[in-house]
Amino acid sequence: MKKNVPILFLLLSSVLFFNVVKANEEVWLLVDTEKLQLDVKQGEKTLSVIKNIAIGRNGAGFKQRRGDDITPLGSFKIGWINRKSSFYRFYGFNYPSTVIAHKALLDGLLDEKSHAAIINAHRRNKTPPQNTSIGGQIGIHGLGNADKFIHSMMNWTHGCIALTNEQIDQLSPWLKKGTRVKVK
Repeated sequence: MKKNVPILFLLLSSVLFFNVVKANEEVWLLVDTEKLQLDVKQGEKTLSVIKNIAIGRNGAGFKQRRGDDITPLGSFKIGWINRKSSFYRFYGFNYPSTVIAHKALLDGLLDEKSHAAIINAHRRNKTPPQNTSIGGQIGIHGLGNADKFIHSMMNWTHGCIALTNEQIDQLSPWLKKGTRVKVK
């Protein structure tokens, strides 16, 4: 029996370690621009689903320029939080990402100086410039005083992901600076 104690200890330790690692997995967001749905995830587990979100008036894709009303696809992090936004709450992304900046530079949509500023901000773990030719001020926000009926009927933002104020309240406990967001 004594020979089996170390094996039993290793087995129990492995199970406990695996469960602790799973419990410590980060919470992140998956925004599905086709289903118009936002999933709160922890690892691969879905913690909450928020339906009937709104995206940019011109859909989702590669943002070509400021004001094109396209929600950018890609991986981002929450870079800043404005709890007193005119949109109720605003969770700003670290948009443009380095991937988007590289593509925009290659496509001639972004000058070298702006590209360098974006890359340097990401290297320093700072929010990149928000006034570039490919836009900025992209994030997740509530409605503020906007019309709930219009929100329920159409995509209406300039490129952000919009939720009702009640949905933002539901989402807020999971959001902090650095929360990962995948927009697909």
